[in-house]
Amino acid sequence: MKWVENLQNKIKNGSAIIGIVGLGYVGLPLATIFSKKFKVIGYNKNKEKIKLLKKGISYIEDVKDNEIDLDNLYPTDDYSYLKNCDFIIIAVPTPLRGDKSPDLSYIKKAGEEVGEVLKKGQFIILKSTTYPGTTEEFLTPILEEKSKMNATEDFGVGYSPERVDPGNKKYKIGNTPNVVGGLTPEFTEVCAMLFEGITGDVIKVKDCKTAEAVKMIENIYRNVNIALVNELALIFEKMEIDIWEAIKAAKTKPYGYTAFYPGPGVGGHCIPLDPYYLSYSAKHFGIIPRFIETAGEINDFMPIHTVNLAKKGLKKVGKKIRDSKILILGIAYKSNISDTRESPAIKVIEELVENGADIRVYDPHAKSIKTRFGNYYSEDNFEESLKWADCAILVTDHDVFKQNTVILNTIKNRKTIIVDTRNIFDINMEDISLENPFYIKL
Repeated sequence: MKWVENLQNKIKNGSAIIGIVGLGYVGLPLATIFSKKFKVIGYNKNKEKIKLLKKGISYIEDVKDNEIDLDNLYPTDDYSYLKNCDFIIIAVPTPLRGDKSPDLSYIKKAGEEVGEVLKKGQFIILKSTTYPGTTEEFLTPILEEKSKMNATEDFGVGYSPERVDPGNKKYKIGNTPNVVGGLTPEFTEVCAMLFEGITGDVIKVKDCKTAEAVKMIENIYRNVNIALVNELALIFEKMEIDIWEAIKAAKTKPYGYTAFYPGPGVGGHCIPLDPYYLSYSAKHFGIIPRFIETAGEINDFMPIHTVNLAKKGLKKVGKKIRDSKILILGIAYKSNISDTRESPAIKVIEELVENGADIRVYDPHAKSIKTRFGNYYSEDNFEESLKWADCAILVTDHDVFKQNTVILNTIKNRKTIIVDTRNIFDINMEDISLENPFYIKL
């Protein structure tokens, strides 16, 4: 088709205009790296974020201010500008509803807006994480209905899973392999051409469904392995076996084993959500994904177990969790970032509040966290917060907490109970008795 050839020529000569719908943790890094090679129009509904970007200010940790090239990147909150693009990449959130069913409302709205301005010869690529079939069976019909055009004859459609790992210093979009799949083999080739030189190696798969399945595999693999080691931690705790020591020894095997670690639950934009996306889809094919759902249940239990450990520690010193002062150390979902999406700290806080505890939080990276009981804001003074607390629960393994002498002295001097869910000290307990009731390790 002539319009396909036209797109390919524009990629080759660098004249293609790229539209990015959604300028969050995926969209903004993608927009900045595309702007090194092409003109980019970045669309986001949040007017405040657009104002910041127009001043060259980033609100995403992985994007530095000097990476926002306003000569090649045009931020806007007006989706009508997308009509000027050759390629439109949709990178919007895909959360879960309260019943853990997929919430595709952001994709639906993006599809409707793009469909309203869609012209013949444009190419749409979905990057949002979702279950297999979404691009072809959900997004494409929306685009066709709104534009009154045909996806295979008048415009192109493809899928390319996002592989953004916030805070990862080694692997970013530019050096991470990128998977692409199109509605047709020809569309797959166009997707591959677009991402060549933008991301790491480009891996072409059969179609959109296969590309969507790749993302499911990656994160469900991690989810079930984390669940496995979490269950082992629960078992070994009863057996008085240190799970961390056992894992440390197990990973010396040079083949057939990859180390995963227990914790207070799983967080982030993918691992806690993706299993439920595939589970939802699988049931429509008459399959009950028991293994996947069990893994989710185990990981969902870990915040409750964390609270149980706090109860255990408080009981040893004659206190109950009700009316106890409890400090949450770390509210981000992973170390050294500010992202609190689906952080296990949310469920830990909610469980503690329901048990009548008085809660404060401290995080050197994240300013606040939203829970069912309102927003909690990080305290300014770490040492004073620790002195205030009857019990401190280490939820996030930020570097600032590791081998922290203030925390170590607190344990040694038996001032505040420390519940360590991340083994951040890897303590040699010669100085701190293993029977010390003020230190409890998951």
